[in-house]
Amino acid sequence: MIDKMLGWLRHRREPVPDALWNVVIAALPFLQALNQDEQLRLRRLAEGFLAEKEFTAVGELELSDAICVSIAAQGCLPILELGLDFYRGWVGVIVYADEFIIPRSVEDEFGIVHEYQELASGEAWDGGPLLISWRDAQMAGSGYNVVIHEFAHKLDMLNGQANGIPPLPAQLSPGHWQQVLDAAYDDFCARVDAAADSAQEMLFDPYASENPGEFFAVMSEAFFETPALLRTEYPALYAQLAGFYRQDPASRIFRKAFGRQP
Repeated sequence: MIDKMLGWLRHRREPVPDALWNVVIAALPFLQALNQDEQLRLRRLAEGFLAEKEFTAVGELELSDAICVSIAAQGCLPILELGLDFYRGWVGVIVYADEFIIPRSVEDEFGIVHEYQELASGEAWDGGPLLISWRDAQMAGSGYNVVIHEFAHKLDMLNGQANGIPPLPAQLSPGHWQQVLDAAYDDFCARVDAAADSAQEMLFDPYASENPGEFFAVMSEAFFETPALLRTEYPALYAQLAGFYRQDPASRIFRKAFGRQP
């Protein structure tokens, strides 16, 4: 049963206390690379997000302020240069303690509908709520980020469907985006097949091979958490994502580590 709604920030644009914000950032290394101005803008976006969205918990999960601020901070990183309006059209964030079951149905080639259940760590519904496993959200930091993954789906859905083509800025050609995405996706699927035959470990989550929409979401995780790796493996895709998100996390992390641009 869904219950335990967030109180202190719900529908109110209140500042996140310094102590709470610092604890959240300390647990998320990829956010520590943001410079002072970027961190301030991220914090303001997170506060606005918390004011606009409803957070609810499922079952016995205690929905703390730290959980909500952590999800908001991670979820607002992709829109740091885009603005909160990119998360328009939906209001709910539902937080589970762990993975959860989602009923699915699929129609086969003969028109027969098959129903089944799927274990999920996150889910984004077009026009509906965003579902997050808090246990999985706490695994952020090494290329796996269920929060960024699901928020990327929300951005992708702004064009009507999660197909890997979010609303692009004028300077990005939809045709070139599609060409780069398709080439990277095809290469990745081939790598997944080869890895399955050789029991080789993948650099990125094999789930990205499910479809172009999942590929976009998984590569968005990598873009923000392991950007240097993504830029090395798929430089053209990295450039397109940098153009869409208007960020360059690889250079940001290098600057943080060495005090200069690469």
